[in-house]
Amino acid sequence: MSFTVPDACTLPTAERPLRLAEFDELFATAVREVDHVDATHARLHLNGPAGLTARVRDLAAREAECCSFLTFTVTSQSATAGEAVVIEIEVPAAYAEVLASFAQRADAGAKS
Repeated sequence: MSFTVPDACTLPTAERPLRLAEFDELFATAVREVDHVDATHARLHLNGPAGLTARVRDLAAREAECCSFLTFTVTSQSATAGEAVVIEIEVPAAYAEVLASFAQRADAGAKS
């Protein structure tokens, strides 16, 4: 599955596959639902073991450092077991294709 990496991304090229693998692993193990709010906004619902919120916050913060056009809002929610997290991802219209790539990968993870 391809991923659109814009020129604005400052993550070194050699590190990009590793970061993408981190997201893919998170998506495959924790994403339960993806809401495609609109072309510039997606909402991901995740469930997982204790520590999920910290893991998501760390990954989102590192990604926002190299891709400043991405805005991540991470919110913890109550869960009967483990942790539940909602990630809001927003981008300017010029980066809608990047968000679409993220959302497609999250959708694939939610279905696996």
